Amino acid sequence: MKFLLVEDNHELANAICTRMQLDGHVIDHADRIQEAQAFSETGEYDLILLDIMLPDGDGRNFLKQHRARQNDTPVIVLTARSQVSDRISMLDLGADDYVTKPFDHEELQARCRAVLRRNAGAAQSVQRLGDVAFDSVAGSLTVGDCVIQLRNRELRLLEVLFNAPGQIFSKQKLFDRLFSYDDDVSENAIEVYIGRLRRHLEPSQLRITTHRGLGYRLDHDE
Repeated sequence: MKFLLVEDNHELANAICTRMQLDGHVIDHADRIQEAQAFSETGEYDLILLDIMLPDGDGRNFLKQHRARQNDTPVIVLTARSQVSDRISMLDLGADDYVTKPFDHEELQARCRAVLRRNAGAAQSVQRLGDVAFDSVAGSLTVGDCVIQLRNRELRLLEVLFNAPGQIFSKQKLFDRLFSYDDDVSENAIEVYIGRLRRHLEPSQLRITTHRGLGYRLDHDE
């Protein structure tokens, strides 16, 4: 998954980024509302982690504008405000959840997983397509009786394709979903990960097909 973190405390931001990257997620970090708006307008994210008190304004204004643009990317608010009225107002503005500072990083990770599951309309992390079961939390792919542990990039790439079978994704779009703005990698890396996933899926009914000039698509052989 690809996250946007909006947080001006750099020590906390570094800790969150490190945890999320170890979990296999890609994360962009903004420490100002203006920078966060630029990221959200040019990139596509699965989840936004939003601090409220920022140097150039109130994160709630960012949240209002985010929802006013009909952007349904889930938002978890990171707040030091513990009053019930404050939490209610943030939920009413469109936040999907909130975590009160200081918080345990494992709790934040668990809340991220819960929000992402709700947003996908799934109570469980296991998805099935044809004869394949994909567990995005365990990072595993099951084909028949064979369980394959996926590497982080393979996992995140399959996650994108598995959530939209039949949809063509351009190489640039997949690149944007797998890497942050700070990653120094070539677009050709996508071809490497596509090749690995194809080998994993070879015995199954699923195929990753190439559409020349357009991109890649996950297809199900009936």
